[in-house]
Amino acid sequence: MNRVMIDDEILMSVDKPARYIGKEVNSIVKNKDEIAIRFCMCFPDVYEVGMSHLGIQILYDMFNRREDTWCERVYSPWPDMDKLMRERDIPLFALESQDAVKSFDFLGITLQYEMCYTNVLQILDLAKIPIHSKDRGEDCPIVIGGGPCAYNPEPLADFFDLFYIGEGETVYNQLLDLYKENKASGGSRERFLELAASVEGIYVPSFYDVSYQADGTIAAFVPNKACAPAVIKKQTEYNLDHTYYPEKPLIPYIRAVQDRVVLEIQRGCIRGCRFCQAGMIYRPLRERNINYLKELASKMLSSTGYDEISLSSLSSSDYSCLHELVYFLIEEFGSKGVNISLPSLRIDAFALDVMSKVQDIRKSSLTFAPEAGTQRLRDAINKGLTEESILKGATDAFMLGWNKVKLYFMMGLPTETEEDVKGIAELSDLIARTYYDTVPKEKRNGKAEITTSTSFFVPKPFTPFQWSPMASKEAFLEKQNLLHNTIKQQLNAKSIRYNWHDPEMTVIEGLLARGDRKLCAVVEEVYQKGKTIFEAWSEYFHYENWERAMEACGLSMDFYTLRERKADEILPWDYIDIGVTKKFLRSEYEKGLQSIVTPNCRQACAGCGAADLSKGKCPARILQNDNN
Repeated sequence: MNRVMIDDEILMSVDKPARYIGKEVNSIVKNKDEIAIRFCMCFPDVYEVGMSHLGIQILYDMFNRREDTWCERVYSPWPDMDKLMRERDIPLFALESQDAVKSFDFLGITLQYEMCYTNVLQILDLAKIPIHSKDRGEDCPIVIGGGPCAYNPEPLADFFDLFYIGEGETVYNQLLDLYKENKASGGSRERFLELAASVEGIYVPSFYDVSYQADGTIAAFVPNKACAPAVIKKQTEYNLDHTYYPEKPLIPYIRAVQDRVVLEIQRGCIRGCRFCQAGMIYRPLRERNINYLKELASKMLSSTGYDEISLSSLSSSDYSCLHELVYFLIEEFGSKGVNISLPSLRIDAFALDVMSKVQDIRKSSLTFAPEAGTQRLRDAINKGLTEESILKGATDAFMLGWNKVKLYFMMGLPTETEEDVKGIAELSDLIARTYYDTVPKEKRNGKAEITTSTSFFVPKPFTPFQWSPMASKEAFLEKQNLLHNTIKQQLNAKSIRYNWHDPEMTVIEGLLARGDRKLCAVVEEVYQKGKTIFEAWSEYFHYENWERAMEACGLSMDFYTLRERKADEILPWDYIDIGVTKKFLRSEYEKGLQSIVTPNCRQACAGCGAADLSKGKCPARILQNDNN
């Protein structure tokens, strides 16, 4: 009997017991006696965050369409529930069946951000699954990781049996079929891993050996089994109109972080920002058909009862049928009280027209993301945004009645100087000044409210800046103080509010993002010493634990964070082929150091290599030619 019974006493003694009971609207329950494969999908963070994740919703729908498979869900128990489960020896359980996670065939863990890595160990520990893959027996599920952080899986390599590199729609069904066949024939766990390694896009860490040079850099990364390919190729789904997408999304009992219908309009990006990992690993751009999206929006709103729909993509302004889609949603659902959310829009005449239609008379804030305070630095990061276009957007917005603007910047970018940091303050002040110069006093809706937020730059894998050093914790603080003081000295200081990110958390994010397999021991050390979890949450983050763990493991924080990588260095993720070539990324890195701009994909093909993924036919270029 695998069912875990959680009594009311426990549920009533923890915060938000609805996190643990399942039975949400549109959740799927099957007869497990008629099922060949049981898959537990995990998001290693609290329920409200995990329920907002579109990728899990897609895979949940996709797996459950198989008659032989039942996919369920699990999230990281909050610290209060974690404590009770350990005290009472309650194993981690899936929401739909309440069965112990250890009894499943697969445990799939989505790796969305680096600061959830200790929560991965929490999940394994509470499930009573050995933390190290080498220690797992035939009674343990296959632990598989995926998501954006799987593009450098090495800091977690010891804990996973498999990693899926790329989009789940392509070979997951093939993988599940192989498992089913192997299980039916009495094949072993090891035999399945060998079969899985032959599937394009599947990485089995135990089938590879890493050696190091005297200076700590990687000397070689080689397969130790004939079935393991030397290069793992990213999986990409090209026709998004024939993929799985949930028409009946799960509805949480409690308010999730993104509590709305999410309509994915496209994948990929044409922009080529040099700091952006998503813009590279999700290439090439692929759009969903406008008629398919219209139909899908209607079905999802009908099946959920939500009063808000969000258009999801990296740069929604680049969707070729955005005008038609937005106006359809306004005409079809606006009168029914459905709000339309449009993230990732460039603030131009169209965007403002749309926002005027979907926002009420008390207009909420507009968001600009210049990322850098000076034109030189915006060119260095290939942001493709001029000061003129920023001020034009702000002017138009102010004339239409907005007075609240959110500005997002990064500090610590390659080639950044003091002038660039001060430029953030100066641009913020200039936007505030634009409001007072543009809007007559009698027509103002109060004072200008400019919220300037800064995060710190992390050079992520598979970006042009993957070779770049990070700034130190001390340098981050100096930049932060310089900016804060510059803002306070300006004419419109009272109209500007400054928010900033934790520099210590940024350092650890950079450590894990750029780390190699040696960091497995560090992650384990941090977790085991005090069961450190939920470190993406500031109240639970402890920088000193990472410092102690690095020292205990004989490793240097500076080696991973402050060091510029050489052009010929073997990077921990070099065995993964994302389509975008290393040669292209290096060329973009050199151009970034010289502040040379590269046109977006629709202006001119830069030869990134992504076209090779689609047999030489880049969807972004084809679409542009069609439109011309």
